[in-house]
Amino acid sequence: MLIIEDLKTKQIYWRSRNGNSDTWRARPGQIIMKFGQELRSSIISEYRWYYIDYDSLKTDLKDTSAPGNEWTEDDESRFLSKLELELDKVFSKQQVKSSEIQRRIASSESDVNDVKRRLAERGLEEAGPSEEEFMLLEEDLSNVIADVHDLAKFVQLNYTGFYKIIKKHDKMTRWQLRPVFETRLKSKPFWEENYDASVVKLSKLFDFVRTRGNPVKGDSAAGGSQGSFVRQTTKYWVHPDNVTELKLIVLKHLPVLVFNPQKEFDPEDSAITSIYYDNPHTWDLYEGRLKKTEGAEAIRLRWYGGMSSEAIFVERKTHREDWTGEKSVKARFMSKEKNVNAYLKGSMACKSLFEKARKEGKKPEKAIAEDEKLAKEIQYSVIKKGYEPVCRSFYHRTAFQLPGDARVRISLDTDLSMIREDNIGRKRSGDNWRRMDIGVDYPFSQLPPEDITRFPYAILEVKLQTQLGQEPPEWVRQLISSHLVEAVPKFSKFIHGCATLFSDQINLLPFWFPQMDVDIRKPVSHDFGIRRAGKSGGSYSSDEEDELDSDDEDARNKPQPAAGETSTQGAIRERISRRNVASRHAGEEQDTIYDSDDEYDEGDALAEAKRAGGVRYASALVGHWLRQTGSSIASIVPASQRFEIPRSERVRALYGDSEIQTKKFWAPKGKKIYVPIRVEPKVYFAAERTFLGWLEWSIYIGSIATLLLNFGTRPTKASFVASGAFTLLAVLSLLYSVLTYLRRSRAIRERRVIKYHDRWGPTALAVAMFASVVLTFAVEGRERQIW
Repeated sequence: MLIIEDLKTKQIYWRSRNGNSDTWRARPGQIIMKFGQELRSSIISEYRWYYIDYDSLKTDLKDTSAPGNEWTEDDESRFLSKLELELDKVFSKQQVKSSEIQRRIASSESDVNDVKRRLAERGLEEAGPSEEEFMLLEEDLSNVIADVHDLAKFVQLNYTGFYKIIKKHDKMTRWQLRPVFETRLKSKPFWEENYDASVVKLSKLFDFVRTRGNPVKGDSAAGGSQGSFVRQTTKYWVHPDNVTELKLIVLKHLPVLVFNPQKEFDPEDSAITSIYYDNPHTWDLYEGRLKKTEGAEAIRLRWYGGMSSEAIFVERKTHREDWTGEKSVKARFMSKEKNVNAYLKGSMACKSLFEKARKEGKKPEKAIAEDEKLAKEIQYSVIKKGYEPVCRSFYHRTAFQLPGDARVRISLDTDLSMIREDNIGRKRSGDNWRRMDIGVDYPFSQLPPEDITRFPYAILEVKLQTQLGQEPPEWVRQLISSHLVEAVPKFSKFIHGCATLFSDQINLLPFWFPQMDVDIRKPVSHDFGIRRAGKSGGSYSSDEEDELDSDDEDARNKPQPAAGETSTQGAIRERISRRNVASRHAGEEQDTIYDSDDEYDEGDALAEAKRAGGVRYASALVGHWLRQTGSSIASIVPASQRFEIPRSERVRALYGDSEIQTKKFWAPKGKKIYVPIRVEPKVYFAAERTFLGWLEWSIYIGSIATLLLNFGTRPTKASFVASGAFTLLAVLSLLYSVLTYLRRSRAIRERRVIKYHDRWGPTALAVAMFASVVLTFAVEGRERQIW
């Protein structure tokens, strides 16, 4: 069920998603905005008259396909003509603006090159470019970055608009327009604009200007010393709507890592492909990596660029538990592609792989020996344990890092796809170590659906190496706490690919699997994002210019800026404050998201049901009356009072003051969701201590039984009954403790989520002891004729 608030009519109603193929779910308590309103609220001033006229097209569909009106061929032709005009309008604006941005980038590059030339040619006594020149260049580049951001948002909203209006047309008119209009979209692909080349160029220019002509230089492949650093790696999902914005934000702080600055950017250069190996019958490596068991391995073969790449990196990841005092290790060596098959089959000795390296002498003998040892271990595992290629991961990576400085490294993987490499059912890779019918031609449209899964999000990986006690940079903390990312710790491409592609063989699923049908977009949490440089050093985006201009008219009524901030920053702070106050009372758009997969309109649903007639229309009409009645009653009945309980220090330390949401997921039938559990040696010792505690009590009870049986000159009936009761209790206690210990030990080894506290055992033992004592007194009292 979804609780949806219509921001236009202010009505709140329930909506069921059960039984539909659409499984999109909103976050708990999330307000859903219709796309039409989202489009109106997201209009950028420069593009105001170039957006798709979504409301007009929607009105045409409603008026013409209303109950009693039949959608005719003339209606279809008229609607298609109007849609064509809207497509021409959007495409023309996108082409003009894209060309303008490229010219502006070229102009900025010329200005930066002029500054570089003057810096290189100046004498010892000559002054270089002034600070004002660098500030103007930085402001100009910031505006170009904001233009790229605005164009990306314009394209994304319009593409969603066309997709939704076509879907609405097919649903309301029963005429199938989507297959026909997809051809028109492909002829004017305004949505296929790739900004990676612009991002790389802008990053290089902005880094030069930001560092005032002194960019950090070093080996792009170097990682820096890790001796005195603590490395922290976190993974996040990024919605496609936010990918370009995130890249533009990061490049203002870190340059794009380019291994060969002399070469022009080619999308193929950012492609990374990995072939993962496992035993398709036992899935040892999959389960080991999923459960994070000590020593769990992952074996993969990776190459960078296209299929013509000769350098193949054979890698092995080894997981180490924290309690061991060791860190997880990723080791690899390089091999030529022509040698890979012979090496994996065992027909080539590992020593032969490194003969050339030994002869050239460019690498220390110790490093070569380590690589050879690694090669032998991987070769042995592949042959002995029957590892075969099972899954391929492909993606384009954009890495941000200072050359030679790995303290902050951010990588963004887009176009992520997982592809089957196994030979189950039919031959894919055959006897080769990888399949050859595909390359780096994303989206791999030649593959059948069962052979590929295209991941819907980009993967952001933030790697920080900070000294002990040192906080990460402020902009990194703002980024990872912003609405642009969704944290998914320990996400693995290998695990997700196997769980998706081999669903008929794998029953243990990763913990993030149920989240795939939950929209990860969130409302803006704080003022963070791309801003357009202002005259006074402040910043704001192009869709906020009109609002700031109008705010200037009321400058006399504004409060004074806080200490340490400029007047423009104070204006932005005050505007955000006013928005937040207004949104709490009126449900303003910044606290909402829109449903991009399906849009529910009660009028459309009722009209469609009326055309169908019969039971469907009757049930829809009854549901409409019930919702109207419920809204009327809700407006009369006073709302119940809410009492807020202050948070404890422990909860505040764990979750802060942000809203805490509880989610429950259910695994598909026949599957299990594996939740990561951290197991340390002391957990096993705790289970053993509990068992020994029960064993000690069993011995005490058994000793009491023996004492009662042998007490006195001769055994009596009372002593025999009491002794038997205590003996039975001792045996039951012993059996219970053994069974509990075996159950807990197995659950710990398998890392199962069970209740490890004993709810009934101690209580049952105490009650049985009490009953035994009472029985003893009763029998003995009767023997002595006390009662």
